[in-house]
Amino acid sequence: MAAPSPTTAAATHHRALLPAPARRAALAPSSALRLPARARGRANRGRICVSAPAAPAASTASPPATAAVAVEGKPTVLVAEKLGAAGLALLREFANVDCSYGLSPEELRAKISLCDALIVRSGTKVGRDVFEASGGRLRVVGRAGVGIDNVDLAAATEHGCLVVNAPTANTVAAAEHGIALLCAMARNVAQADASLKAGKWARTKYVGVSLVGKTLAILGFGKVGSEVARRAKGLGMHVIAHDPYASADRARAIGVDLVSMEEAMTTADFISLHMPLTPSTNKMLNDEAFAKMKKGVRIINVARGGVIDEDALVRALDAGIVAQAALDVFTKEPPAADSKLVLHENVTVTPHLGASTVEAQEGVAIEIAEAVTGALKGELAASAVNAPMVPAEVLSELAPYVMLAEKLGRLAVQLVAGGGGIKSVKVTYASARAPDDLDTRLLRAMITKGVIEPISDVFVNLVNADFTAKQRGIRVSEEKIVMDGSPSPETPLEYIQVQIANVDSKFPSAISDSGLVTVEGRVKDGIPHLTKVGAFEVDVSMEGSLILCRQVDQPGMIGSVGSVLGEENVNVSFMSVGRIAPRKTAIMAIGVDEEPSKATLTKIGEIPAIEEFVFLKL
Repeated sequence: MAAPSPTTAAATHHRALLPAPARRAALAPSSALRLPARARGRANRGRICVSAPAAPAASTASPPATAAVAVEGKPTVLVAEKLGAAGLALLREFANVDCSYGLSPEELRAKISLCDALIVRSGTKVGRDVFEASGGRLRVVGRAGVGIDNVDLAAATEHGCLVVNAPTANTVAAAEHGIALLCAMARNVAQADASLKAGKWARTKYVGVSLVGKTLAILGFGKVGSEVARRAKGLGMHVIAHDPYASADRARAIGVDLVSMEEAMTTADFISLHMPLTPSTNKMLNDEAFAKMKKGVRIINVARGGVIDEDALVRALDAGIVAQAALDVFTKEPPAADSKLVLHENVTVTPHLGASTVEAQEGVAIEIAEAVTGALKGELAASAVNAPMVPAEVLSELAPYVMLAEKLGRLAVQLVAGGGGIKSVKVTYASARAPDDLDTRLLRAMITKGVIEPISDVFVNLVNADFTAKQRGIRVSEEKIVMDGSPSPETPLEYIQVQIANVDSKFPSAISDSGLVTVEGRVKDGIPHLTKVGAFEVDVSMEGSLILCRQVDQPGMIGSVGSVLGEENVNVSFMSVGRIAPRKTAIMAIGVDEEPSKATLTKIGEIPAIEEFVFLKL
């Protein structure tokens, strides 16, 4: 009954952690959000098991001929708007691809229950009704572009669906178009072109303004905004920016001054918009905002049409407050044929061409295809917009602790006796690092997954963990303890402790001196170990299942329990005993490969020196 050698145990553990491509590709997705390939190699092969919602049972009826269906076990990706050939080729290497452009809302809802992923651009509305119609099968929505205002993120999160976008491929194209509109507007290029083609030679009518020395205010200093700033600096403009989330250091590095919204609007000669459309930015440029601007200001918008109150802009143009506007986006696209804004003589317009270069379209297609296929394979997409943005290096470093976190959560909740339910979970991380140097969002999600899944029918993943806990009235708090001495700062965590408050326990010894159900664990040689139960120190590998026994500390106890298990052909993988003092009370933790029968567990409980015991599935 001796425990297996460390070499054998490690080999068994690592075999258990090998990826299962067939399982991940199956349509009933219990797939994991895994490390990016570049990170997996140095992460002790730890697997990030963040389950996606299970797919509905397949219907026995034949689907309509136009429906998206699985072919040869591949996941199905519905591409609802035109995507570049390179992106489609990447998708087809991995998935069954259904290109159905121009679907009505009703047609989209009808198709979506047969799809694992959906790719859209800006023209398709992915609202709550789409996620509800998917029946839990939709795992990924890919937005081929930057903005995600046409996707209901709250509904996606509630349904455990990852939303990814393509935030980098069209950045330069959008910035270049912004600069093109800036220059064309300043020199009346579009108006002069139309005049000349109409047979006129109106040189004096289309005198423009110079850009050198003028102040350009950039509202929204993200990827596109900062690229516009770099190019505007090259044109000799003085560039200021307003963005409450922008880094002052990054702005200074480009030579841009971050200012208040008030200063940006009152001092700028040109204003370029680069913010997303949100409730707070909707019609942000309205009558009140225009009234604050310098008379003769010029406006450029290659972001979202809804950030400008278009009627207010027409009034500002007519009043001479705004001298000119150059617009690539509109509140309603396409705008009405008789739109006063579009037809205004001082307005230059283009039909949403910001990302419309050959290079950008191919880049966006490749970027979104890689993000969607990666997510379907179980990899955590770097461009996920409704999940914590966990850098690859953090994923790599925390990988061995991910399994530990989930198993501690599962262990803790199984120790809770029924009754009033779980309301408060406290997680403590001990590390030699400063608290700000330890990113624990992924670990918190995994502990939440471990706590909730065994007692509910919901599938918890990195996307919906916090939402699911809140929805069930469970408060997950975190504490980070800085340890001095032996722990190395190179090791991210010394141990993780999970405590559940205000509950009874089916194994009373799991209640610590503080009155909380307490379990603690650490990673040893890449393998999660349980190291503490209640006030008792133990050391057992968290593999297979676990039997905890509280007993009188006397000779022969290991042999007695081992004999019962051996008679029932239950293999023991690890065994550890923690005690308060010799010949007093002890806790025996036994790792088993198979689940013992009820009769076997009854025999263990009948051993005279055993005072309490519990069987736990890991």
